[in-house]
Amino acid sequence: MNGDEQLLNRRVYGADHDAPNPGPLPHRTYAELVGGPLDGLLLDIHGWRPVEVDDGVALSTELGRFPEGRVLYDPHPGEPRTPGPGVSCRFYFTGDTP
Repeated sequence: MNGDEQLLNRRVYGADHDAPNPGPLPHRTYAELVGGPLDGLLLDIHGWRPVEVDDGVALSTELGRFPEGRVLYDPHPGEPRTPGPGVSCRFYFTGDTP
């Protein structure tokens, strides 16, 4: 299995862990989450405008510093993005918020 195939076997944030296929769909666009409690998950950003991607995200999780809190992930400025389906960019862990 090559690197692209291994990446496609990853789980998508928000997918039910008991789902028969919690991985990415070939026609969708994803950001890879790097660092923090959601490291390695993919976030579905299909249809997001560039400004929405630039803003980053606050994702709900029980795995962060605060119970029922959110973890913050942001892209690095100037990091290249690949257009189209698949993994387009990376969001890096920047902190936790209640």
